[in-house]
Amino acid sequence: MEDLVVITVSGLHGSGRSTQARLLAEAFHLRYVSAGQLFREIARERGIPVHVLSSELLSDPTIDYMIDERTKREAQRGNVVIEGDLSGVMAGNLADVRIFLKASDEVRFKRIAKREGCSVEESMRTTLEREHRDRMRFKSFYGVDPFDPSLYHIVIDTSILTVESTFRILKVCVEEYIRCKGIQGNT
Repeated sequence: MEDLVVITVSGLHGSGRSTQARLLAEAFHLRYVSAGQLFREIARERGIPVHVLSSELLSDPTIDYMIDERTKREAQRGNVVIEGDLSGVMAGNLADVRIFLKASDEVRFKRIAKREGCSVEESMRTTLEREHRDRMRFKSFYGVDPFDPSLYHIVIDTSILTVESTFRILKVCVEEYIRCKGIQGNT
């Protein structure tokens, strides 16, 4: 029977986690699942805009729980890279490799501003508000801080690294984890 590889990529907003998760999925021939995409699918299923669903998160934990259950199901199916704030926490021991990416606030805010087409100041304000709100929600609902690096196997600061150099580092680390665990997967 073929072993099933499960890799999770979490991290601070603007750290490059979505990009790296997609690159890892492609390199290891794994499925790519994004918690953000699952959230957008729930909004679409309910027929409401994403920003409306976002405003319901603080008062309605069922939305988070729906995403969590879908994340767990994807991890159980295996051969997947799951990206999201809680992906490492939700996959738990099903994850062969839990990755956390971080970067300095200055770098993160510049990256987000460039991606979103807004000012660095606006990026800073909205990102800090979002991360504070998320952190409080996660602690309240789960009793955990998913931004705590001790929950992860691999922690990388991407502040001075290019996308390519970050990927090279992660690819080698993941290959070694898979090799040491004796997993065949799709690699």
